[in-house]
Amino acid sequence: MNVIKEIKKQIHDNPILIYMKGSPDSPSCGFSAKAVEAISSCGVYFAYVDVLENEHIRSALPEYAKWPTFPQLWVKGELIGGCDIILNMHHSGELKILLNKSIIK
Repeated sequence: MNVIKEIKKQIHDNPILIYMKGSPDSPSCGFSAKAVEAISSCGVYFAYVDVLENEHIRSALPEYAKWPTFPQLWVKGELIGGCDIILNMHHSGELKILLNKSIIK
């Protein structure tokens, strides 16, 4: 499978997906740690892809997403943004609302 097809499949198959450095239990950068903390506090299941373990995705995703940095939060196939956007949405309450809506079928 080519890398863009793989990325599209990951985004399609996971209603809430974060591309990050490290894992939720062991983030490898402060931005990923803050983003995961905000998402986790919403109490919803989310999937993740460790871009440090998946170099092909780390290389291709910024161009595909038109977003140059990690983490990247995707909800129901839409790029929400990176750490600053996630934190702003968390502080305003928007993040919890968005994530809760995304898990309702």
